[in-house]
This record gives sequence, structure tokens and C-alpha cells, in this order.
Amino acid sequence: MALTYAIPDLHGRLDLLEGALDLITRHSSGQKFKIVTLGDYVDRGPESRQVIERLMGLKSSTLDLLCLKGNHEAMMWTTSRNLAELSWWLENGGDKTLASYGAVDDLKVIPSAHLNWIADLPLMYVDHQRVFVHAAVDPRIPLSKQNEQTLLWRRYPRGFAGGHGRRHVVHGHHADQKAPLVTQGKTNLDGMAWITGRLVIGVFVDDQSGGAVEFLEVFGPPAALAKSD
Repeated sequence: MALTYAIPDLHGRLDLLEGALDLITRHSSGQKFKIVTLGDYVDRGPESRQVIERLMGLKSSTLDLLCLKGNHEAMMWTTSRNLAELSWWLENGGDKTLASYGAVDDLKVIPSAHLNWIADLPLMYVDHQRVFVHAAVDPRIPLSKQNEQTLLWRRYPRGFAGGHGRRHVVHGHHADQKAPLVTQGKTNLDGMAWITGRLVIGVFVDDQSGGAVEFLEVFGPPAALAKSD
């Protein structure tokens, strides 16, 4: 039974990422598995640089890792390439990211390898049963025609319960402390882990349709008590 584990918005919480990797490894009982991280590795929390470095360096004979792009990585990259005002990013948590690199407003401290990694992150992962994405997909148009604004920024309207055709959609981005929020067509995993200290991981059976068969939880200190630089 092949499993895929989905990890939502980490926002600089290296402690929760490490806890998730440990818990998933134990849960998989030595079998091969896939992890899909749903984006938003940076901003708000204290260890954005460290989260990126951990994901970039993660190698395992049993683990297949796929990291998706979130809107916060898009903001970081766009600002670092001088395509947006620095204040826009800083006001949305980028100040914490720069602090993790040891700077206040100097974008030159961000290694080009990190920016290249962000640039290459895919926007979506699709298997036979599900669509994994940071924010949302438009159910009215083919997956191949989805635009970046939707995939990175859109929030589903209140009460919308659908997926995309026969596929279940797994996403983060729409922060809600009540996560996981599950409907027939989609699952929102973003429980505001960076501030609550509670990270929800969805466990999906690759050849079984629908939502998660199980949810795992990792706990760390809430934001006021979390480790800071």
C-alpha cells in the first residue's frame, strides 16, 4: 500500500518540520513513501532559511519528496529579483525570513541557490486520485490550463465543497485553526501551525480515491514560545 503524506504551511517552523519527518518515518514502518509539502516554507516563523536548507538537503532511500511552491515563496522570489517593493514582502512576514538570514533589509544575504530552488518549485502535483496544490484549483477549467494566481493565491468561497472532476483536492493556504477541514471534494490542512504549534499531516493511500485515511499531528510551542533567532 503506497502512501502519500501531505505537509501544509510551515512558515519558518523548523521544529515542526523535523517532528513531521520523524513521525512520518515511524508511521511508514520502513516502507517507501512520498511526502508532498504544500508550500509556504518561509515568513512569519523564526527559521525560514533553515526550513529551506532542510528541504533542499533531504535525501532518503525510502522517501520521495516533492516540494510545491506557495505564495510566500513567490513573494520572496519576486522581491529578491527587484520585481516588487520590499515593503510588500516585509509586511507579509518577510522580515522574519530576512532575520533568519541575519539581515533586516539586505536582500543580498539570500543565497542564489535558495532563490533558484524556489524558482524551480512546481505549482501542483497530480496523481490518479488527487490534486495537491498550495491554495486552490479552478474546478471549471482543465488542470493544464490553471493559472499561477489561482494555484498560489485563491481562497475557495465559503461553503464550496467540490474538488476537480473526480479528483480530491488537497491544499493549504486558507488558514483555520479548525483544520483539517474536509468535504467530499477537498481537504484543507492549514491549521495555522506557525502560530498554534499544531501541524496537521494528511495521509493518503495512492490507489484509493477521496480524502485522507488518517491525520497525523505534530505539536510544538505556540508562536510566542517558539524558538527565535
